[in-house]
Amino acid sequence: LSYVHQDLGLLPDFSVVENLRIGRLHTRRSGLIDWGGERRVVDDALERFGVRARSTTMIGALPVVDRALVAIVRALLDFEHADSSEPQGGVLVLDEPTAYLPRDGVERLFAAAREVVAAGNGVVFVSHRLDEVMDLTDRVAVLRDGRLVGEAETKSIDENHLIEMLLGRAMEDFYPEQHAEKRETAIEVESLTGQVATDIAFIAHRGEILGLTGLAGAGHEEIPYLLFGATSAVRGKLTLATESVQASVMTPRAAMAAGIALLPADRQGSSGCQEASVAENLSLPVLDRFTVAGRVQRKPLLSRVTELLEQFDVNPRDPFRRMNQLSGGNQQKALLGKWMQRTPPVLLLHEPTQGVDVGAKKDIFAKVQAAADAGAAVIISSVEYEDLANLCHRVLVLRDGRIACELRGDELNEDRLINESFRTGRETAVGAR
Repeated sequence: LSYVHQDLGLLPDFSVVENLRIGRLHTRRSGLIDWGGERRVVDDALERFGVRARSTTMIGALPVVDRALVAIVRALLDFEHADSSEPQGGVLVLDEPTAYLPRDGVERLFAAAREVVAAGNGVVFVSHRLDEVMDLTDRVAVLRDGRLVGEAETKSIDENHLIEMLLGRAMEDFYPEQHAEKRETAIEVESLTGQVATDIAFIAHRGEILGLTGLAGAGHEEIPYLLFGATSAVRGKLTLATESVQASVMTPRAAMAAGIALLPADRQGSSGCQEASVAENLSLPVLDRFTVAGRVQRKPLLSRVTELLEQFDVNPRDPFRRMNQLSGGNQQKALLGKWMQRTPPVLLLHEPTQGVDVGAKKDIFAKVQAAADAGAAVIISSVEYEDLANLCHRVLVLRDGRIACELRGDELNEDRLINESFRTGRETAVGAR
């Protein structure tokens, strides 16, 4: 058995070579580890699987996408080193392995999985991405509320049938009805520049859902963190209402005071505190509302948390349960409620439906639309092209850190977003309105 875990299962304070070779490090006759040989083995494996990381790089210093690729390489190496004398073959278990991967990374993973199967082994692929399930698998088993509710040959069913099995009912309209945005400016961004994003300029209006996308590393994923001050900007200016601030001095505290909220993609490390209770997580941004003379008023705080759990359909509705005891979809709904309770004029979302089931995705989309209907400017950074095409009023596509084009209206569809993201060329459309 070899695994790629949903949370990747990597040690951030160890190097790539240590993570990949732990448990099978070779030693010389002296008893010392042959680090030179180990690094060569790992660098060769990384190159073979198309991973840009180096063996000496610390896992914590890698982008999330590269960490996912390293975890996949480790599982495949474990598989290659399994006892070849075993006649029955092995099983590679992939638990949400594509959640952090760009499209080309997904294709490489699927190619590797098919090679594993062709060699006489099995693959168990756990995923909420139904298109990938339909593409990769021979047979599908559906679990709902902890019980097996159906099995079928993949080629004998379609995606709608699979959704009905998952939900236990027919799927209604998946995406909410889109409403016209208000034309008042919620935030204006000028010359925003970070490590990758360069001279980004746009206006987001009240009631608008604005998408940011591109290939992994194109710079779109950096923008929410620059706007919130979670990542330091090199330069740029942000204007909210009538106040302007230099992006280089923006901090999360200042962003919250200005009415900006950020829901990061990384639930494990940045978005929520996994070991804290649901109540502690949801109350953090509004703790001052329940504090009198330095003491937290627990009864009204718990009452508010219970209301939020009901409002955002978080199950189980237990404010004392640890966050890491909830499913990914219920964690995400809870964390979205954590920020939406502040009714922020600007709501920043990075991969808001990453690793969640189809039912939770529908709920999240409805809440995003509700935030826009209430007058917020919602800015979504994502590589989920279909979701962006159906949710957003406009989408800005980035290439090489710059805005390459803006799509809206009839131009805004999944195929066009994919085409524009993968195109080469240096043309840009800076200053999108």
